[in-house]
Amino acid sequence: MATEAKRRRVAGPVGSSDADPDPVAGFLSWCRQVGLELSPKVAVSRQGTVAGYGMVTRESVQPGELLFAVPRAALLSQHTCSIGGLLERERGALQSQSGWVPLLLALLHELQAPASPWSPYFALWPELGRLEHPMFWPEEERRRLLQGTGVPEAVEKDLANICSEYYSIVLPFMETHPDLFSPRVRSLELYRQLVALVMAYSFQEPLEEEEDEKEPNSPLMVPAADILNHLANHNANLEYSPNFLRMVATQPIPKGHEIFNTYGQMANWQLIHMYGFVEPYPDNTDDTADIQMVTVREAALQGTKAEAERLLLYERWDFLCKLEMVGEEGAFVIGREEILTEEELTTTLKVLCMSAEEFREFKHQDGWGDNKREEDSLTITNIPKLKASWRQLLRDSVLLTLQNYATDLKSEQDLLGNKEVYTKLSWREQQALQVRYGQKMILHRLLELTS
Repeated sequence: MATEAKRRRVAGPVGSSDADPDPVAGFLSWCRQVGLELSPKVAVSRQGTVAGYGMVTRESVQPGELLFAVPRAALLSQHTCSIGGLLERERGALQSQSGWVPLLLALLHELQAPASPWSPYFALWPELGRLEHPMFWPEEERRRLLQGTGVPEAVEKDLANICSEYYSIVLPFMETHPDLFSPRVRSLELYRQLVALVMAYSFQEPLEEEEDEKEPNSPLMVPAADILNHLANHNANLEYSPNFLRMVATQPIPKGHEIFNTYGQMANWQLIHMYGFVEPYPDNTDDTADIQMVTVREAALQGTKAEAERLLLYERWDFLCKLEMVGEEGAFVIGREEILTEEELTTTLKVLCMSAEEFREFKHQDGWGDNKREEDSLTITNIPKLKASWRQLLRDSVLLTLQNYATDLKSEQDLLGNKEVYTKLSWREQQALQVRYGQKMILHRLLELTS
């Protein structure tokens, strides 16, 4: 497997001069102290892993076998850190859009505390200055390599939010408690690095079904679990219980093979944005391509001739907004085997392609009613059977989307097909190429199905 996933290097506490000569031994000793039980069948290793540290099997493992169990007391969170009481008391002042500020302050404090109980755990972290998230790429490189993928826009939002959060909440809090935060951790750059680390390495406990209306749980750092690298076709899964978090095998894993967790159903653009790596084509079965909702409106407007037609189209768009099917910043998400936003895209194509009389009736019903027809079902395999007007609008939308990329599919195929040229590309160029190529393959399949 060629995934160059989370590239791990020894971090050590902020301000420390010497890394532990054997960080794995130190970490395993710490695991024993805190009651973190690793199965004798697994090992933390740099050898035999797709990138940096990972976990490999010493013996073959069967589905359902426990790989390790992390006691809740060993988790690092806003509640378990040594300033947990203060963070809880100040909870109101630390609220933010991300919801991550308390954990980030916990990390800032523990990283510079010489006697932090988590120091042996930090020794297995990646070197913060070498994280590969696109937010650390020069802006010109990010735009050039990832134009059209949605990543540059997501990163710009992140950077603006991080800056705002740091100066309005985090820095004032640290300055109010100078005894708890040394000057060396009062840095926007360090804060940005820790945001990337939390983005890539933290876990969020799922809500119970009856808690669906509640705010999501705060992120946690889970020692041992965050050593595992990701694959869409993973072989282990994290299970939550009252006293422990357990990593359990979900597939047979032969001796000497790497253990992979899943970070969720992640498209390559999400993997590179949040984790700094991708799965090479065609390994990522969860890959997707986006068609911006406003692009479909633009494609529909191309087909209008008179001003009255344009006004009618905007009226339809406003009605779709009212139904919450579209929005100015939303996207229709197309997977390899399914359309993840099937209802939204079906309704949009239906409404934008209706006759004026059908639209009046549809508007009067305030939406679908109960007359959804089988032939209007927007599955990937059903696309060729759609009405010609729907297919044409979808095709025009795909063509407009493809114009957002700086290169075409043929040039990407030539790069990927020439091993000698591909290996000379930088790591970032290779990762970005995989993101673009995966998206374009999905979009070009739509072109074939709508022709």
